[in-house]
Amino acid sequence: MLKKILYVLLAALVIIQFIRPKQNVATGPFPNDISTKFAINENVSSILKESCYDCHSNNTRYPWYANTQPVAWWLADHVNEGKKELNFSEFATYTAKRQRKKFNEIMDEVKEGEMPLESYTVVHRNAKLTAEQKDALYKWCEENLATLPPAEPAQQTNNKTENK
Repeated sequence: MLKKILYVLLAALVIIQFIRPKQNVATGPFPNDISTKFAINENVSSILKESCYDCHSNNTRYPWYANTQPVAWWLADHVNEGKKELNFSEFATYTAKRQRKKFNEIMDEVKEGEMPLESYTVVHRNAKLTAEQKDALYKWCEENLATLPPAEPAQQTNNKTENK
C-alpha cells in the first residue's frame, strides 16, 4: 500500500512539472518606468535592480530552481503580488498621490528592514541592503517626494459652516 502511495506521489510530482506559470520576463524599453519621470543616480539604480526589480518590475531574473514545480508557482505568486503592490516599470502611470504614497512606503519598508524580504535575501545575498544603501534609498525617496505636487489638504466638512 505504501508503495502505491509513493508511486502516485511520484507520478503527481512528474506531471506537475509540465504545468508552468507564465514568467515575468519582458524586454524594454519600459516607457512608464520610474526612471522616465524621476532622476535615479547610478548608485540607487544599482540598488533597485539588485534588491527590488525581481519582484517589483516587469522583468524578473529567475534562478535555476524557478523551473521546478511547485517552487515556480510560489515564485509566480510572489512576483505577481509584488508587482500589484509596487511596479517600478509602471510607476510613471501612478497618480501623484499614489507616487507619494509609494515613496513613503518604500522609505518605511526599507527603514524597518521589511524589504527586501528575508526569504529573498536568504538566496540572493547581494540583495540585502547595507546601512549606506538604505540611507541612499531613503534620501532618493525624500528628494523625489519634494518634486511631487503638495498633497491636497483633507476637506473639512462642518455642518454648521455649510448651513450658514
